[in-house]
Amino acid sequence: MALPVIESLSKLDFHRIWQFVCDPTPGRLGFALRMAAACTVTVLVCEIWQVPDLGVPALVMMAIWQKDRVTNVLIGVVLNIIVLFLLLAIYGIVKFAYDNTVIYVSCIAAISFFFFFMGSASKLKPISYLLGIIIVFGLIVLEEVPVGEIITRAMLYTYLFTLVPGAVMIVLGFLICPSPRRIVTDDIAARLRVSAELLRCAGPREVAHATSLLRDGVVEMEQALKMARLEHMWTKQDLASLQQAANCSVAVLAFAEQWASSAEEKTPPAELIVLLEQMAAQFGKGHCPTGVDTSGIGQENSRIRAIVSLLNVFSDPFQAEPEPAEEKEASGFFFKDAFSNPYHIRFAVNGTFSVLASYVLFRSINWPGIHTCIITCFIVALPTTGEMVSKLTLRIIGATIGGAIGILSIIYVMPQLQEITGFLVLVFIVSLLSSWIRVGDERIAYSGFQIGLAFYLSDLSGFGPTTDMATAWDRIVGVLIGNFITYAMFTSFWPSSAYEGLSTCMEEVTRKLRQLCSSRTLSAQAACMAQLQSAVSEGERRVEYALAEPPHMREQMIRMDFFEKGFADAAHLGVEIMDGDAHGAARKITALENMTS
Repeated sequence: MALPVIESLSKLDFHRIWQFVCDPTPGRLGFALRMAAACTVTVLVCEIWQVPDLGVPALVMMAIWQKDRVTNVLIGVVLNIIVLFLLLAIYGIVKFAYDNTVIYVSCIAAISFFFFFMGSASKLKPISYLLGIIIVFGLIVLEEVPVGEIITRAMLYTYLFTLVPGAVMIVLGFLICPSPRRIVTDDIAARLRVSAELLRCAGPREVAHATSLLRDGVVEMEQALKMARLEHMWTKQDLASLQQAANCSVAVLAFAEQWASSAEEKTPPAELIVLLEQMAAQFGKGHCPTGVDTSGIGQENSRIRAIVSLLNVFSDPFQAEPEPAEEKEASGFFFKDAFSNPYHIRFAVNGTFSVLASYVLFRSINWPGIHTCIITCFIVALPTTGEMVSKLTLRIIGATIGGAIGILSIIYVMPQLQEITGFLVLVFIVSLLSSWIRVGDERIAYSGFQIGLAFYLSDLSGFGPTTDMATAWDRIVGVLIGNFITYAMFTSFWPSSAYEGLSTCMEEVTRKLRQLCSSRTLSAQAACMAQLQSAVSEGERRVEYALAEPPHMREQMIRMDFFEKGFADAAHLGVEIMDGDAHGAARKITALENMTS
């Protein structure tokens, strides 16, 4: 039985969105609490140093805060080093072009183009747009400064926009964030726990939750393990065991989900459910149990036998003969097609013109209060029309909620605050709300960030509580204008359809299926299954975005039904292969390859 395709964004209704908002995914609450605390501490430090535009450092913090302590420390250090050198270059530009408007605007355009291009064509993507915000926003602020001495001071304040968040990430991240190893053990425990629930009794909602967790694959756990190696606190054998356990947890969850979604009447062995719960409890405490005892578990069903086999090698990658290492191409800083694919240039051009259009708008109508439209251009730029359409509504909803909270707090809350403690409590509560949505499902994450964006830029316009309604209104209008300008630019010029990448996604899925068929050991099969889930997730998400595109673009999607069904079948084929039916699955893989070509 093929797994149901996850609902596309175009079919989301209020009930579905509310389900995503309330979904208690593993580690979500702790991640949101730590992010909200970091944003609040950032505001406190900026208050002490009287940094202007408190909203920008708080926004930077929400954008870059990570789950584990190692990643936070690394990003905090690297970000401040990069921005320091960039500001030195910007200082030279200001000295050279400050009195020439044409050259000054050209510099803003060139810097915008550079960071949009780097965000599309290089591994700098996670922080490229953020760096663009800091530098371009700094240049715009400097335009308002009348004399040279104050320009230098403004440059220092601009550096504080990243220095404070970076310092908070290093100190607070080290103190309150778990180790990356603990992130991995918690994720493994969550998958084992959900697997036990699926085997015991599961309805459609539980199966949908399991499918969403399954599609996360093992990518985040592998990244956490890389960070754990940098701590030099764990042995190579311990980390290798965790890598094996991470792969096997995904494979076990895949079999449990297939079991729960099947219409057959059957009862799994109670001993297996108890064992999964016991293992989940051990991993939840940060341990990595080895030598799992599976004796006494009935194995009448083939899928139960497969789960038991996985448990036998769950945390021991050395029980089976290792697979030969796959040769990997050396990956540089830039993507392979960075300078050959015109898409990256087009993306950078669209982003640059969005920034320039926003700049010209607020300058020409003499409304400097809506300069937040430029910040928004960097935040909301997305690679395909489908993503732009899918997330535009979420952005507007998030900006409206955040703006409403900001205005209402100015009217009813700010006048009642007598000291900074109450102000920080307000910042923490709103940050927690936006962080909870921000770290949730990707379908709603953008709205959470927009809530924080609108609130920070409206209520944190200076240092200290804001009571100026005009400033709050101007900045909310700027956020909405930036949303619409970016949407109009990216959907009008060189619109890129999500449908164009579906063939590549299907090729990657079939390649993973072929690897799964040729794997000789159970350990290698579990690793391939984990990678397969990530590839299927990428394909399904592109299908969702393609279905959300305008009707005139969907008319060209003649093979959409094939891709939509193909990705769902691919996840099922992975279970079939590990279940022992590799020969029958091979014929279906060939059919997928023929349809793709």
